Amino acid sequence: MRRTYKKSLLQKIIHVFCQSETIKIKQMKKHLITFTLMCASLIATAQVQVNNELKGIINQSFSYYPRVQEAQNLINIAEKRLDVAKTNLPTVDLNGSYEYVQPKITLPLEVDNEKVNFQFAPVNNVNANVGAEYLLFDFGRIKANIDRAKTDLRYANDNVLDVQTQLASQVSGIYYNIIYFRRAVTVEDSILNYLNANKKVAEDKLKNGDAIRLDVLNLQSQIDIEVNLRADLLNSLQRQLTLLQYTTGNANINGNVFDFNLPIQTPEDAFAAAKASAPDFILAKDRIDQAKADLNIVKQTDKPAVALNGSAGVKNGYVPDVTEMRFNYAGGVSLKIPIYDGKTKKQVAVAESQIKQNELAQQTLDNEYQENIQQALTDIQTNTDKLKNMQSQIENARAAVQTASSRYLNGIGLNTDVTDAAVNMQRILLTNLRYQYQLAQAEVEYARVTGYKYW
Repeated sequence: MRRTYKKSLLQKIIHVFCQSETIKIKQMKKHLITFTLMCASLIATAQVQVNNELKGIINQSFSYYPRVQEAQNLINIAEKRLDVAKTNLPTVDLNGSYEYVQPKITLPLEVDNEKVNFQFAPVNNVNANVGAEYLLFDFGRIKANIDRAKTDLRYANDNVLDVQTQLASQVSGIYYNIIYFRRAVTVEDSILNYLNANKKVAEDKLKNGDAIRLDVLNLQSQIDIEVNLRADLLNSLQRQLTLLQYTTGNANINGNVFDFNLPIQTPEDAFAAAKASAPDFILAKDRIDQAKADLNIVKQTDKPAVALNGSAGVKNGYVPDVTEMRFNYAGGVSLKIPIYDGKTKKQVAVAESQIKQNELAQQTLDNEYQENIQQALTDIQTNTDKLKNMQSQIENARAAVQTASSRYLNGIGLNTDVTDAAVNMQRILLTNLRYQYQLAQAEVEYARVTGYKYW
């Protein structure tokens, strides 16, 4: 219920209050000035390119976060596989065999008028040799395997870019989360300073009989609410700092502005940029190339092969003394021509189906990215428009706070008016801050889906 002050009583209250509480009023005005200056600083969004600090911690995360090293190690593996595919060296084997043969292979002969059984093969057959084979012509098999290994290497390299893009988006999100919570805490600090100064004035008014106990209690209740909100914001801030440490090795940042600002394109141009640069599209194309390379390898299985082979070692079985171990060697050329393999056609069908599957997946990716790009552009436009509309709300709320404070200091307004104006100002400032944060996050997402390497 509003209280009406008579002119003489109002003058007396102001006179007494000004004499005894001049310092406190100056402090309250100081907080009000700080509060209003902060309002003005929150109106505009900085229009600059991505700052160097963000770029620095993103690049730092590339050397710190284990997942990047894991992806880079896959390049090393792919390079070794390519080297294996290119290698066409002779194969050398050490062979040994033993075979017991019965019945004994003999032929009755007459020698010097005597009948003897001549042995043509040993009962105990022993053979030990070193064999070598070199593929001379494979009619495209080695080349097909090399091409497949190259697609694996390309995929491994592009996968590193994908991991870096995802990590950069994650780090950027953390970075602007930290800025948001820090600035939200600043808003709370300003409001708490203002409310505490106002509470002090109310307490002094209560001592002088110019206020009621309810004014002080209402202010304290609002202060408690703001203190709890500030504690929640600090907790969220600490969690983001911990996440920053986990992903980048960096424990803190200095940035305090939502300065992520990239050139915005039309949906058609943005989609074209995404198809050319976004890692998801690059990897999708790599998977199609891998499937085509697999198909080519399967088709090479019915191609002939020409190889040089040779061996050298010892064995028995040479007449006339078939039990004697003798040195032997051999060399030649072998030709292998596949005639029929029932699995080949089925394997070709499977490989062709895999190509079709990857092409369909790319079409699905097209639809998903068109939706994501449109959503990102909508979020950017919506938050930009909201920020423009917030300017007049901030100005009106700031004027309301100044008017309510002035009226209360002069004893012609209610304490609840000041509290309501401050709470309304807080809501507007935090809303404006949230729109700035959402705009920055929308632009980070836009950069991700269009494949823009801002780091």
